[in-house]
Parts: sequence; C-alpha cells; structure tokens
Amino acid sequence: MTARTTTATRGVLYVHSAPSALCPHIEWAVGGVLGVSSHVDWTAQPAQSGTYRAELSWTGAPGSAAAIASALRGWNHLRFEVTEEPTATTEGVRYSYTPDLGVFHAVTGLHGDLMIPEDRLKAAVVKAALGDTTLVAEVDKLLGKPWDDELETFRHAGEGAPVRWLHQVV
Repeated sequence: MTARTTTATRGVLYVHSAPSALCPHIEWAVGGVLGVSSHVDWTAQPAQSGTYRAELSWTGAPGSAAAIASALRGWNHLRFEVTEEPTATTEGVRYSYTPDLGVFHAVTGLHGDLMIPEDRLKAAVVKAALGDTTLVAEVDKLLGKPWDDELETFRHAGEGAPVRWLHQVV
C-alpha cells in the first residue's frame, strides 16, 4: 500500500470592507472551503463607515485561494483579496475583488511578482496597435492597477490589525 501525500499551501484572505450583515456569511463561506469552522475578529474599517475588515491566514490544498475567491465573488459591498503561496508543483496566485471591477486574477512567482502570460501581453499589444486603447492602459490592467487603486485606501486603513490563522487538515 502506498501512502498518499498531499501538498499543502498557505495564504491570506484580506477582507478590506464588508457590511456587518455579511461578516458571518464570509466566515461560513471560508470555513466551508477550508473545511474548518472559524470565528473571525472583525474590526471597524475606518475608510468606509459601517463596514468591517479582517485578515485570515490559512493553510489548505493548492487551489484553495481560487475556491475562496469563487465563494465570495459577486457579493454586494464586499472588497477582498486572497493570496496563495506557490508550492513545488503549483504557482502562487492573487485574487482581488471589488463590486465595481469584479475579480482580478494573477499568477505570482516565488517572490510575489506578477507573472503575465505571453498571450495576454501579445493581445494587449494588438489592442493598442488597433487604437482601441493604449499599451500603458492595457499593461496596467494586466498588473491589476485599477484594483490596486481602488483597494489602496482600504489597505492602509487596516495596518496594524490582528491576523487569525485558519488551518485545513490536509
């Protein structure tokens, strides 16, 4: 009988702003993805009155960040980011979400740099050459600049906030 080995990874979910009514639903959704129940320490988000923020560090199977992002995307008035570290067999990832922009996804390298696939760069060059947009605007989109611009205020408002670890049994 051969032993089955499962690679685990870890990541962080940054809930930048959520109305209080969504907070328990976020806990349930993330707990469902990771297979653990969680109670999150929510703190007021000073960047937007009436909203709360939290950071959850997690361990789980590769692909957990995508599952978390899928579980939370589309929720009105929610802003979040979720990251997943690379493993020996998988790339790292980053997802960002805002109600106005939707989901941004990027593959990240070992040191956290975004890795843009060749075909996406070629498509950006073609769009710019056709006059639909500028190359700078397209590269900004590929790098997630519109999401970073919208989330930056919420990120700064959360400096020094507590972090809680969630662990999935792998």
